Amino acid sequence: MPNTQIGNPKTPAAQSSGTTMSDMDRITDILSTEKYLTDGFNIATREASHDSLHQAIMTCLTETHQCARDIYNVMFQQGIYTLEAAQQPKLDQAYQKFNSYLSQIPYSGQMQ
Repeated sequence: MPNTQIGNPKTPAAQSSGTTMSDMDRITDILSTEKYLTDGFNIATREASHDSLHQAIMTCLTETHQCARDIYNVMFQQGIYTLEAAQQPKLDQAYQKFNSYLSQIPYSGQMQ
């Protein structure tokens, strides 16, 4: 079976050991915090009634998403995040699954 892993080798500093926080633990915690912040800013943006407040929160939301992306890129470069290439049978199965959902959407054949 071919190697389907997409990623870089893990660095020794990223390895977790014992009860102390490793670099991997810290950066995973930072990414989780950024995800939590973007969720909160998404809600606040939708519900802000004042245009200036809405724009200020949108700026924070955009910056927070960029921080999360930057952290993800660092994690991928350090081998903390790895991806697995999908095999064709799994792709076919996903296509059939979502294609069947289309038949359940009213007016799906009438969309342009």
